[in-house]
Amino acid sequence: MDFAPSYTPEQEAFRSEVRAWLSEHMPKTGGDLDSDENYRKFRQLGRDLGKRGWLRPTAPKQYGGGGLDVASAIVLYEEMDAYGLPIPPYYDSGGWLGGASILVWGTEEQKQRLLPPIFTGDVVTWQLLTGPEAGSDLAGTKTDARRDGDEYVINGEKIYVGGSHGADQFWTITRTNPDGDRHKNLSWFMIPANLPGITVRPMELLGDGGEGIGAGVKNTVYFDNVRVPAANLVGGENNGWQVASTHLELEHGSGGSVGRNRWFTRALRWANEQQRDGRPLIEDPEARDRLVDIFVLTEISRLFGLRNFWMNRTHQPMTYEGPQSSYFRKLSGLKITEALHSLFGPYALTHDERWDFSEGTLDAYQRSAIVALHPGGTADIQKVIMARRIGMGREERESAGKTVE
Repeated sequence: MDFAPSYTPEQEAFRSEVRAWLSEHMPKTGGDLDSDENYRKFRQLGRDLGKRGWLRPTAPKQYGGGGLDVASAIVLYEEMDAYGLPIPPYYDSGGWLGGASILVWGTEEQKQRLLPPIFTGDVVTWQLLTGPEAGSDLAGTKTDARRDGDEYVINGEKIYVGGSHGADQFWTITRTNPDGDRHKNLSWFMIPANLPGITVRPMELLGDGGEGIGAGVKNTVYFDNVRVPAANLVGGENNGWQVASTHLELEHGSGGSVGRNRWFTRALRWANEQQRDGRPLIEDPEARDRLVDIFVLTEISRLFGLRNFWMNRTHQPMTYEGPQSSYFRKLSGLKITEALHSLFGPYALTHDERWDFSEGTLDAYQRSAIVALHPGGTADIQKVIMARRIGMGREERESAGKTVE
């Protein structure tokens, strides 16, 4: 069975347009892609994409998006993926998730003011959710926002904040009523990152900060009497859990993804290049078995992402699909690392040039696969959400978070 999307002549003509444009605008880089110099180049690529509406291709035109149909958006993502890049071509998790949440819950004034800079690449936004006291229990946050006239005064601490090279703004969940009922005392703010009282410090962790240019590290962000305009409160005071339902629905996998089967392609290439007992590794029957394992796991994950991308962008009803994709991706990541370890041996996970033909890629992937069990909701949380969505243990099924107006 062929799971590849099919395209009309008009869509293939659009592909040719995109391909030609990217060949002219893709930055020339060298060395570390995440260096300051290269990061600036990819930020500029993002702005150039934004001018054409290609940075947020399915977002409404009136807010800086492209207003494209889902098939054209898939074409764009596929052509960027050919360069090994997502859209946007740098880490902007708060822009992706915060922008989508503002589209659903923001006022018209907020959409007109906050969305165009995100959708055209003028700002980079980090998402600030987890605190020392509340990770998976997001409603337990103790980062407080107290109303003071036309401003809110914010105090608290957020950890595991992904991003390097700095941010322009923070998409942040806070507690606006310390004495209120859980889930009814939360609020979201878009906070300018240059306000007085904000401190950002990198964290040292087992894994890297995430995939993508500009992901870099994880950070701790401190708020010390930070005064934020009340106009930057999104969704209304103490309505933050409803806004979070949109954010988390997308973060848990309902937004989907478009991309090629990269890990299998890498493993296949390495298996052809590496020798075992004087022969190419690919000739070993056990090695081929491990390659099949890797292909099956990575291809299922790719198809889950493509399915969810299509369902989300075409506004299909969704229930368990997002957490299903997230859960499979998290668990299969560990299985893939086991298969890679069996295929290439433990020395490939070192940084010894005699053995590490992957230039650190295998080592980084193994550490990241362990860490990836937690961000965006742990594997156990994904199981709980799936159970609630199909009605297990409850009289009524839990509804998926609202991701469109």
